[in-house]
Amino acid sequence: MPRAASHHPRRARLWGAGYFRRLGPGLVTGAADDDPSGIGTYSQVGASQGYRMLWTAPVLLPFAFAVQEACARLALATGSGLAALIRQRLPRPVLYVAVAAVGVANSFNIAADLASMAAALRLLVPLPQVVGLIAFAVGITVVEVVVPYHRYARVLRWLCLSLLAYVGVLAVAHVSWAEVARSTFIPSNSLGKAGFAALIALAGTTISPYLFFWQAAEETEDEAGHAPDVSPDHVRAMRGDVAAGMASAVFIMFAIMATSAATLHAHGITDVATAEQAASALEPLAGRFAGLLFLLGIVGTGLLAVPVLAGSTAYAVSDALQWDESLERRPGQARAFYAVIVGSMVIALVIDGIGINPMSFLFLAAVLNGLIAPVLIVIVWWLARDKSLMGDLSSRRWSQGILLATAAAMTALPVLWLVSRS
Repeated sequence: MPRAASHHPRRARLWGAGYFRRLGPGLVTGAADDDPSGIGTYSQVGASQGYRMLWTAPVLLPFAFAVQEACARLALATGSGLAALIRQRLPRPVLYVAVAAVGVANSFNIAADLASMAAALRLLVPLPQVVGLIAFAVGITVVEVVVPYHRYARVLRWLCLSLLAYVGVLAVAHVSWAEVARSTFIPSNSLGKAGFAALIALAGTTISPYLFFWQAAEETEDEAGHAPDVSPDHVRAMRGDVAAGMASAVFIMFAIMATSAATLHAHGITDVATAEQAASALEPLAGRFAGLLFLLGIVGTGLLAVPVLAGSTAYAVSDALQWDESLERRPGQARAFYAVIVGSMVIALVIDGIGINPMSFLFLAAVLNGLIAPVLIVIVWWLARDKSLMGDLSSRRWSQGILLATAAAMTALPVLWLVSRS
């Protein structure tokens, strides 16, 4: 059935002039994966493990792509978000537990990201931490609530360019490229407890449940009143969009780990608690240019990731409770939806304000993500292979196989960590 207007109409074809302008939710989702808390995780892994974990980048990429592609395809085929599909097809307790876990983890992530952004800003401009926290929280909330999504999405796409800061840092760092090549293609054969802990952190940061909900929600953002666009050209373009987003996310992860290995680990700095601490540590080792780029990247990626985190919570809760939702709607048309966004920011500010270390909450968020991600991936696998739901867009065997392998790997990692020797 032809539709009067297509969602992401500029994404109707993949190649040709204006490629970046046509990219949509996939690119934004991938870029949001590299939020300040993720930057802190990658920096810590590079500092503690050196180059040894670089092989995880090419391994995690197909896993991340398969999950996000399946979420996008679910939304294209059904016109519904992920939580709405879980509500329709699975028992309510499964829905409520999944949405609650994602919401809690997102709030902790937002708190840590806002704290990192404020700390990074303070290193650039001498402002009190609380001023930066409030300024970023209020500014991001106002823009997300007031500006329609089709305009807001343009800003998000351009904020993705802030990730190039980490490519710049990699370019000026003294990297052993021979060791990089060896570590990228030959996995370490002696992981131990610390190595498995690093793997859990990398997998949980790269394949995060909030990205599943955001990807599906933004694929359906303008679908109301139109049949889903499931033309072969649009499906191919969607896959190109998702591939571009997840490839950029994994490449930035690779760049940060390599940079931290070449600078921090090489000089005996093996413990990095925050992203801004990594940026500060880079300056005497790689020059002020590297530290400045790293700091600017923290602020840019935070401006991109925080609204995605808050928005994914709002979409999940609204889908679960059947509230009106859309970033295209005015606040008066979706009061409860926008209230969740505002509430997420307020909770994050409270977490930061009561003096609890946000990085402690990040650990809890990582644990929650690690527990719920395999369950959600199995749910996505089950929904995406259902021909009665998906029709011709049901998952092919390659997609089903990668999804199940991803869920199995993320389930096995904590077990391997428990049984491994130190």
